[in-house]
Amino acid sequence: MFDGTFRKPVDAAVKPIGQALRRTGLSPDHLTIIGLLVGIGAGVAIGAGRLWIGAALVVLAALPDLLDGALAKASGLSSQRGAFFDSTVDRVTDMFLLGGIAWYFAVDPDAAAELPLLPFAIAGVSSLVSYQRAKAESLGIDAKGGLMERAERIIAILIGLVINVLLVPILWLMLALTTITAMQRFWKVWTQAAVAPVAQERIEMRRSRRASRRVARTERRRTSVPRRRP
Repeated sequence: MFDGTFRKPVDAAVKPIGQALRRTGLSPDHLTIIGLLVGIGAGVAIGAGRLWIGAALVVLAALPDLLDGALAKASGLSSQRGAFFDSTVDRVTDMFLLGGIAWYFAVDPDAAAELPLLPFAIAGVSSLVSYQRAKAESLGIDAKGGLMERAERIIAILIGLVINVLLVPILWLMLALTTITAMQRFWKVWTQAAVAPVAQERIEMRRSRRASRRVARTERRRTSVPRRRP
C-alpha cells in the first residue's frame, strides 16, 4: 500500500542523496550488504531482549535499503542482477527480524509457550505474498498492492519494538492483514489471468528469440574472417 502511494515522492526525495553517494565510490550492492548486516544485528539484539536497540538498528537497516535504488539510478548501475540481489536480501533480513522476535518470546518466562510460533506464522504468510508477486510477474501479470506489504510490516514491527506492550497485538494484526493481502493478490492475479494472453506462449516466444540470437552470434563468430596482420 505504501509502496504504491509514496514510491514516487520518496524516490524524488532521495535522488539527490543518490547523486552524492555516487561520488563516494560505493556501489548499490555495498549498500545492500550493509543493510543486511545491520538487519542481522537487529535480529540478534531483539532476540537478546534489547528491543530498543533492535528498533534503532531496524531504522538503520532501512536506510541502505532505501538508498541503494537511488544510487543505482544515479550511477547507471540498475540491473536485473541488482534487483534480484536486493529482493533476496530483503527476505533474509525479514527472516532475521522475525526470528529474533520468536527467540525473544521463547526465552521470556512470562510469554505463552505458543507465542514463538506467531512470528513464524507471519514469516510464512509473508513469503507467500512475495512468492505470489514473483510468480505473477514471471507470467506477465501485475500482483503489486495489498494492505500489508513489506514497508507496512517493517513499520509495524518498529512500532511494536518501541512500544513493547503493543508488540503481541501488533503481530496478531500483522498476521491478519498479511493473510488478507495474500488473498487480495490471489484474487487480483486470478482475475487478470482469466483474460490475459496465454503466458506460456509468451514465455516460449522469448526463449525462441533468445535461442535464435545465440545461434546468430555463434554463426557470425564462426564465419567471420580474421584480419591479417600487416
